[in-house]
Formats: sequence, structure tokens, C-alpha cells
Amino acid sequence: MDELDSKLVQALKRDGRAAVSDLSADLGVTRATVKARMDRLRTSGEIAGFTVQTRSDVASHSVRGLMMLGIEGRGTEKVMRALLGMVEVQAVHSTNGTWDLIVEIGTGSLDALDAVLFRIRRMDGVTRSETSLLLSTRRAGR
Repeated sequence: MDELDSKLVQALKRDGRAAVSDLSADLGVTRATVKARMDRLRTSGEIAGFTVQTRSDVASHSVRGLMMLGIEGRGTEKVMRALLGMVEVQAVHSTNGTWDLIVEIGTGSLDALDAVLFRIRRMDGVTRSETSLLLSTRRAGR
């Protein structure tokens, strides 16, 4: 997947029913390019399918965590793209200091979180990690 494919997949994650004409306008490419890319991504299996999200699907996940990652060499961009393609990943932050990336993860169970952590640890370029579960959240001004 190149950068355009990644942007297309992200747009489809936001709205899987988006019109090809809207996607082409948002991405700055022709409708034919969007259609060809979508067909290729489906054929290759990169896009495995489309689904419906209900209100409860987009509610906060019952298990949330922050995963700090150390990345080998110059692999940060590649790892970041792979992470952003995972449905359990809510956000990826680049940082300075000890850790290269901080990943916000949300799942429905501890077993699901464990599976996600395992997949991330096996990614090429990830050399070390540390994960903290989020137990509660308080927002400023609320």
C-alpha cells in the first residue's frame, strides 16, 4: 500500500458508504483512480470487507490502553502506517524521549487487547514496548 491507498482506506474507515466522486474530490484524484484502487485493494485482500457501525460500536471501548513503542532505525513511518490500518488503534502519537510512538488502543475484552499487543510486537521494526491499561479518564473542564 502506498500513501494514496492508505488515505483511501482511512477515508473508507470514516465512511464506508462514501461516494466515489466524494472520495476522489477529498483525495485529489480522478474517480477512475479511486475505483481502480478500491478494486485492487479488494482483490488483493487488503480490504477484506465493509461493515456497519452502530452507536454502541463507536462508544468508548471497555478495554483501553496506551502502548509505548521503540522502533528500530528509520522504520517509524512504516510502523505508523501499519498501526493506523488496525481497527483497534484509535490514534498514534510520535514522541521525543525514550519512546518513538505512543499508540492508543481500544478493544472489547482483555483477550482482544492481548491479541492486538501480540500483533504489534511482531511488526517489523518494533524493538521494544510497554503497555499501560487506562483505568479511568477525567476530562478538563467537564
